[in-house]
Amino acid sequence: MRTALVYHEDMTAPRLLWEDPECEIERPERLTAAMGLLQQRGLEQRCLRLAAGEASEAELGLVHSPEYVALMRGTQALGTEELRALSGQYDAVYLHPSTFHSAQLAAGAGLQLVDAVLTGAVHNGLALVSQRAAANGFCVFNNVAIAARHAQQKHGLHRILIVDWDIHHGQGTQYTFEDDPSVLYFSWHRYEHGRFWPYLQESDAVAVGQGRGRGFTVNLPWNQFDPQLVLVSAGFDSAIGDPEGQMQATPECFAHLTQLLRVLAGGRVCAMLEGGYNLESLSESVCTTVQALLGDPAPPLSGPMVPHRSALESIQSVRAAQVPHWTSLQQQDLAPVLNPSNRSPEGRPSPLLSQGPEFKAAAAQATVALSSLLDRLHLRPMPPVRTVALASLDTALVLPHEVPHQEGSALKEEAQSWASLHEALAEDEAASALGKVLNLLDRILDGQVSSGIAATPASAAVATLDVAIRCGLSQGAQRLLCVAVGQLDRPSDLADDGRNLWLNIRGKEAGVLSMFHVSMPLPGTTGGFLNFLLALVLPLAYSFRPDLVLLALGPDHGLRDPQAALLASLLRAPAGCRVLALVDEESTTRLAGVLAQVLHGEAPPSLGPFCVASPEDTQALMHLRGQLEPQWKMLQVAAPA
Repeated sequence: MRTALVYHEDMTAPRLLWEDPECEIERPERLTAAMGLLQQRGLEQRCLRLAAGEASEAELGLVHSPEYVALMRGTQALGTEELRALSGQYDAVYLHPSTFHSAQLAAGAGLQLVDAVLTGAVHNGLALVSQRAAANGFCVFNNVAIAARHAQQKHGLHRILIVDWDIHHGQGTQYTFEDDPSVLYFSWHRYEHGRFWPYLQESDAVAVGQGRGRGFTVNLPWNQFDPQLVLVSAGFDSAIGDPEGQMQATPECFAHLTQLLRVLAGGRVCAMLEGGYNLESLSESVCTTVQALLGDPAPPLSGPMVPHRSALESIQSVRAAQVPHWTSLQQQDLAPVLNPSNRSPEGRPSPLLSQGPEFKAAAAQATVALSSLLDRLHLRPMPPVRTVALASLDTALVLPHEVPHQEGSALKEEAQSWASLHEALAEDEAASALGKVLNLLDRILDGQVSSGIAATPASAAVATLDVAIRCGLSQGAQRLLCVAVGQLDRPSDLADDGRNLWLNIRGKEAGVLSMFHVSMPLPGTTGGFLNFLLALVLPLAYSFRPDLVLLALGPDHGLRDPQAALLASLLRAPAGCRVLALVDEESTTRLAGVLAQVLHGEAPPSLGPFCVASPEDTQALMHLRGQLEPQWKMLQVAAPA
């Protein structure tokens, strides 16, 4: 796993030279605090450190006009009053004699990161930068847009996904690519029906692009686009305690977002720092993002797994605006778009009343909540062996670096006791394999190993899975998610007590026997498979919050290697990477190797060409969601009428 970290100390030189309450939160300590915590946690040392170099004026010209670049270059010779006057011509920006050099370094850092990823020197990375976009919102040059144009022109890419999770809408990036169908721009931002900066109608869901680029602005259905590169405008001003965003996103949210993005584009993800003005919250969020890029387990999400009404309204609006452009949305039933729950008043009132008593009280509460949250995060130690341990697999199997074969076994008495539950485990081969599975399961549950993969004899697959479930629940797992693929029946006497959630893929038909027992057919197309994973399996997994995931690929499971890898990769995040994969020993060694790679934290291979879901698969998915949505709120995509 190679993750790049691009940085240069010169980017900390610009600072505000006059009083301006609106701009004072943009300060060089943002970078030094984030870098300091990365070093303290040992994360910088695990990355490939690259020193940022200046972007040339020709490279800046990929997005910005020569006149604008020349104007910014000229700021190096201006005095304080001249800088102040020029800054006043722009929205929420200040200039400094070192601004141009710093901004060139920031843009250059993005270019270096893209080059390193696309040449295979690293898998992914973060550019720890300041100064972005064309002079507004603390920005000078649009680092992400320049990087995207560079990837197109130098590396010949035809499909680039830009994910912008900064609290503010990236209108500059949207304008740059709104007529370009080769760049899919997805912005997740605070809008408040036009009451939040930048106060633009173009920030709403109805903005879908222009001309040939219609449908490629503010989109949700990534599965049809199949990007070759993912660029992230990584703003952390939506994080808890931030004075600008005033939102409640916790640092681990960004780890989960990053893990989800890493299943795209072969894991080629380039994140570039943008907003974030609470130094503690910013630094923690940067660290969790880098940990996710490195493949480390994501901390569990805190708070109730119930979507807020305003979020559901936003999803409805985006779906309605995008449905003409994406076949995967056209297949789904769309609820009518509701009237917004909060109407935008006339004018443009600022949501930030930083001197008011309500703001100060909310800020104090956020500080307490952040402190408590960080205490919980620090109580979760990393397993000493993050890598996958393997048992009973072909020792000639080619494994990722640092993934060991593990041949330990449970105590003979323990293994015999569990084996006595099933006749199928009486054979020596089955009993031996069970002992190794139990040993590996114990090591995962006690924190020695993050995840594992083991082979099971086909004749004992059902029995081994049954024992693994019972052993896991008896050894301390409070909630166990079992995803059984193939001809694997749920144990008839397994308690339906909410401690285990059973999902069977390749059931004869879609069925809900209880909210904890779901059966679904295996979709026949890539589109259908993705729909089931993203619209059913993943929301259920996040809602259930398992301590442990058992992924069982039984006889005749029917999954292609890339499908199995994507399933395993997505199941890592909800369980903090505690996944034990049980593979039918008759499966190919290639499948075992691919599973080992993704459980180790590498990106899954591409599913191949996109094919839309069949009407039968879509109907089955809608049937299951309709039955399960009342119990599992994460399945909601529409606000109640």
